[in-house]
Amino acid sequence: MAWRNAFFQMRRCAILSAFAALPMLLSVPALAQAPATDALPSWNDTATKTAIVTFVERVTQQGSPDLVPPPERIATFDNDGTLGAEQPIYFQLAFALDRVKALAALHPEWKDKEPFASLLKGDLKGALAGGEAAIFEIITVTHSGMTTDEFETIVRYWITTAKHPVTGRLYAEMVYQPMLELLAYPRGNGFKTFIVSGGGIDFMRVFAERVYGVPPEQVVGSSGKLNFELRDGKPILMKLPELNFNDDKTGKPVGIQMHIGRHPIAAFGNSDGDLQMLEWAKGGGGVRFALLVHHTDAEREWAYDRSSSIGKLDKALDTALAMGWTVVDMKNDWKTIFPFGSK
Repeated sequence: MAWRNAFFQMRRCAILSAFAALPMLLSVPALAQAPATDALPSWNDTATKTAIVTFVERVTQQGSPDLVPPPERIATFDNDGTLGAEQPIYFQLAFALDRVKALAALHPEWKDKEPFASLLKGDLKGALAGGEAAIFEIITVTHSGMTTDEFETIVRYWITTAKHPVTGRLYAEMVYQPMLELLAYPRGNGFKTFIVSGGGIDFMRVFAERVYGVPPEQVVGSSGKLNFELRDGKPILMKLPELNFNDDKTGKPVGIQMHIGRHPIAAFGNSDGDLQMLEWAKGGGGVRFALLVHHTDAEREWAYDRSSSIGKLDKALDTALAMGWTVVDMKNDWKTIFPFGSK
């Protein structure tokens, strides 16, 4: 009887342990539940997928001569055009344009002032004719003059309500299923994944954790200046209409050093703005990995590279081909583009 009681006690403990673990299992994202035999199910079995898997295995498997200690397993990802769509305009710019319309009643002078006058007439091309200076003015006006908490509230509402002009989907849904898997795969092997983007750091931090699984402290981006103040005795941070740091091109390695403090061993981008980040990742010792997402699928997404005003991929593509970096052919390497299916 003693052995029988012990058996039932062990069985009872095993059942209770299983139920205790059930909430944890249910909370795991669907991507993490992919079969162990295929961590990248939305990727076709091409040389690109093989290169990714080979790299991760080389730097994470015990006994590998290229094993990298977990603290040094750092991977950096660009956002726009790499983790999600960026056409027909950068999503943060779309947010800024919507903010111009919302604020127009408070600024009657905008009716005669560019680039706002053109925007309010629905002439986006005319508004952006001023190039980077016009974009900077739009971003500056719409991203300052409020507290960081107020800005977060505005962005959170926009990202959960605003819809993409082509697909009709929420902007938060315009992410790439294969890249969601590529974020989860190295994380499951001891990597820390960081977003390093030319986009606004405060803007991306609002949704990065929910959409990408990347917490705010692992987001690196461009930033405006902030000012500490007391409002009715309560401490606040005010967003000022001044650029603090531009996290694009040569700024990306600088931003990585300032915010991360470790040399990434893998970097992922899609444009010339990411070139220096990929060069920085490949410039260290040991096994390194650099990947570019090449937009080649006009049917399911968009096809663009060298002549595009958004996400231009020219010099970086030449460098990747010359240096033997991995280049994703979106049309041939990805089984699906978006989580919701085709465009």
